[in-house]
Amino acid sequence: MLAADGDPGRSSTLPRLMPAPSSPEAIRDVNTRYHDGAAADYDAKWGIDYGPMGLYQVLGKLEKALGGPLPYAERSLEIGAGTGYFSLNLLLANQIGSATCTDISPGMLDSLTANAERLGLPVDCVACDAEKLPFEDGAFDLVIGHAILHHIPDLATAFAEFHRVLAPGGILIFAGEPSKVGDRIATVPKRAAVLAAPAWRAVMRADPAAEGQSDGGAENHQLESQVDVHAFTPDQLSGFADGAGFADVHVVGEELLANWFGWTNRALEATANPDTVPWGWKQYAYRGYIALQKVDRGLLEGRLPPAIFYNLMISARKPA
Repeated sequence: MLAADGDPGRSSTLPRLMPAPSSPEAIRDVNTRYHDGAAADYDAKWGIDYGPMGLYQVLGKLEKALGGPLPYAERSLEIGAGTGYFSLNLLLANQIGSATCTDISPGMLDSLTANAERLGLPVDCVACDAEKLPFEDGAFDLVIGHAILHHIPDLATAFAEFHRVLAPGGILIFAGEPSKVGDRIATVPKRAAVLAAPAWRAVMRADPAAEGQSDGGAENHQLESQVDVHAFTPDQLSGFADGAGFADVHVVGEELLANWFGWTNRALEATANPDTVPWGWKQYAYRGYIALQKVDRGLLEGRLPPAIFYNLMISARKPA
């Protein structure tokens, strides 16, 4: 378990098994197929939570990206909402009045709908591309997303759409986007963990994983390394918002020590049958990740360049 909220949307430790998608249509197709197949086990795989910890994580991320408290928004739109991580937690916190959730994957929206029904929350789900949103101009006060921009083929068009559907003065926030430098740094703990995995499983007395056990089967598992198509520098990410006409564009970095710790554990656990991983290990991974998140937040984030962190976050405002 990567702990708390994991890093939904980012590929794991797999090498690239298939040729990368070569066109926007192919990128959309592989993302739809992979996320449809992975939807049923997505929350369990990434430790997505709709309790106090999930609420703490979501509000913490959005406030960190914004540089201050998140104001109440009557009409919220989540792009690439997946199983509802951001929107459902914001509804539970009474931070938004209504939630509209989009995703390219109907399977993900089915899981989101099931989560919303279980929690007793009203949500409007729409399957669509981020580059062509079926909403009127100025329809929303808040546009949000988590770990989604790096899946979108045409980001200039997507940001123009985000700007169009926001009301004047509306806020845009995206979190969980891979930084180029941070992503390269993360390969070190991933590779080390893969090499150590057989010995780790022996110590844990854990059985080897079946291929694709948490991704909808072996065939779907092979698609995982194909769904990420971008990694960003802070300037590149802010450039899309500037180009679309946003103001007050702000990019910050998130997670360094927690990322190294979390991806080491995630890479180890990905090689094992989760039912055979000891509870004590899961608690260690969870509590260690949370502790290092706090170290990152208190000591490193805001003091070191955003580019070296694993995740980038962007906030902006549509001029009034």
